[in-house]
This record gives sequence, structure tokens and C-alpha cells, in this order.
Amino acid sequence: MKEGRNIVLCGFMATGKSSVGKRLSELAGYRFLDLDAAIEEEEGVSIPEIFASRGEPAFRALERSMVERVAGKTGLVIATGGGTIVNPENLDRLRHSGVIVTLAADVGVILERAGGGDDRPMLRSDDRERRVRALLEERAPAYAQADITLDTSRLGIEQAARRLLELLRELGVPLPGPPENQD
Repeated sequence: MKEGRNIVLCGFMATGKSSVGKRLSELAGYRFLDLDAAIEEEEGVSIPEIFASRGEPAFRALERSMVERVAGKTGLVIATGGGTIVNPENLDRLRHSGVIVTLAADVGVILERAGGGDDRPMLRSDDRERRVRALLEERAPAYAQADITLDTSRLGIEQAARRLLELLRELGVPLPGPPENQD
């Protein structure tokens, strides 16, 4: 793995991709990019608004386009959306850009972290637990293709980021470290 390759965080919503990703980027000396936030910024509307006004297929098309662009960059910690790598084309592009990391968590932890708001369009259901279980089962084959998997259920942001740093080093990923430590 060449220096500057991306670290791609995948996994279900509320497993820590954005929060752990931000901290990991600081520790690793990489820049952080949240795929969903980049789509929202480019479109000028939130992900729930895209789902409501244009539907999931339109969102997935925007996501594919964003993956294509960011996969060509280097030195990023990329937090993907929960369903991003379910598309084999997205997974292939992201795999060629770096190391794939799946963050996982127990269903109860996911439900607690996700809260009850409407900001999670994929969780709109009368039975949120059943919906989470169904989506996890559907996405499991994609998540299983990661180079590294880390369960964040019982880890804080700092613990998870530092554990990922250790796992990345064990995998042989060259990490420059925080920018202030570089010559």
C-alpha cells in the first residue's frame, strides 16, 4: 500500500464513521472527507431532503458520482454513507483508492446512537429495530469485504480512532502522523 492512499470508513449508520473518521484523520495526518456532507454541500440540500424530493435512486446516483471523484484523490480518511459500498462499483473504486475499514456496532447501540429523529431516511419505519436488522443483513456481504473490521459498540471516539490506527499499522499502511509531527 503506497503512502497517501485513502482510508475508507464503511459500515452502518451510527457506527462512528464521521466522528471516528475525523479523529482518525487527525491522528494519521490525513484530511477528512464525509461523503454525505460533500453531497449535501454540492446539492445545497440535506440527504433527507434529497430522499424526500428525488428518492433513493437519485441519491445513489449522486453518491456514485461523488465516489468516482473522491476515489481519485489521496491522503483522505473518507466516511462513506451506510449503503455506499453495497454498490459493487463504489466498493471497487474505493478499494482501488485505499484500505477499506468497516465499523460495526450492536443493533441496540445503533438505535441509541441514531436517535428518533427524521434525519435518517433509511430508518423510517414503524419498527426501527426490524428495519436496522433487515438492512444489516442485506448489507453484510458488502461490509464483510473490508480489510479491517472494528466493532465500536463499547468504544469511545478516541479509543476507536487509536485502535484503528494500530490495526492500520499492523496491516502495513504507512501513516505520516499528525501534520505538526512532520518535518
